[in-house]
Amino acid sequence: MEKPEPLPPYLLAFPGPTRDRLVAAVLSGEKVSTTGLLAEFEAEREELPPVGERSALIDSAGREIAVIELTEVRVLPLGDVDLRHALDEGEGHTSVAEWRAAHERFWHSDEMREALDDPEFTVDDTTLVVAERFRVVQLLGDEG
Repeated sequence: MEKPEPLPPYLLAFPGPTRDRLVAAVLSGEKVSTTGLLAEFEAEREELPPVGERSALIDSAGREIAVIELTEVRVLPLGDVDLRHALDEGEGHTSVAEWRAAHERFWHSDEMREALDDPEFTVDDTTLVVAERFRVVQLLGDEG
């Protein structure tokens, strides 16, 4: 029997408390959307994932936690992100302004600027973001 192809990793934030909180929100069903910078895909020379792609959700320890399937992928200006998307990120934000402030703190962090190789990186209303929606199709994990 042929071993199935490994799934591409699905990474939320950087390893640490934020990633762990986001992974927990996915597993609880609170988080069904996420937003990244188009610049991240460009910096990594990665193509946008297609709708229907399945990936392995990775925790801070590098373990595959769940299989997720993308149900929507949109590229839009940051200023066009709507309340539904912000709420569906499952991070407890109650307004787009609150959601955006939290995301700007992350996107303007030293870690992100280093990942983008741009120490002065900032976002504005015209910055292109990748808004993804997904669903959990399988939980993975230790049986021991």
